[in-house]
Amino acid sequence: MANDQLVIFDTSIGACGLVWGPRGIRGVQLPMGSEEKTRQRYGELVEALAPDEVQRAVSKITGLLAGEPNDLSEVVLDLEGVPDFNRRVYDIARTIPPGKTMTYGDIAKKLGGIALSRDVGQALGRNPCPIVVPCHRVLAAGGKPGGFSANGGVVTKLKMLAIEGAYVNHTPMLFD
Repeated sequence: MANDQLVIFDTSIGACGLVWGPRGIRGVQLPMGSEEKTRQRYGELVEALAPDEVQRAVSKITGLLAGEPNDLSEVVLDLEGVPDFNRRVYDIARTIPPGKTMTYGDIAKKLGGIALSRDVGQALGRNPCPIVVPCHRVLAAGGKPGGFSANGGVVTKLKMLAIEGAYVNHTPMLFD
């Protein structure tokens, strides 16, 4: 959108980007391999000094990725243009606390039935605000990691879960 602005910030997993507009956060970009690649992801958006509310979100994200059990459920999102089903998936995902997980099937059951599991996975794959909508906390059946569309794929997902102290397949994930 025309009024969107961008801030790039460092975290323990690399440079992330956050886009906001007048009604809230519109996008979060996980590291793309370098700060420049993360910046390029947003094309011509203007980088700006984040207002207080956005800076609080940046601080909470940075802390979460440093191992603090920060709850991001109060971060205001602007999901204009996101399909209703996806929003419902994101609302459920946002209830998963740091260090805990749910499965695609768990979310599907809350939305009407296990048959929606694939739709849940597709919605999470289109998540415009990873970390704030913690799609990394959603696993496949049997506690398997499942997919992850961010740079680094499942390795990034497992790294984020390890930082939070979550278990995948009943095994703690250990990374340097």
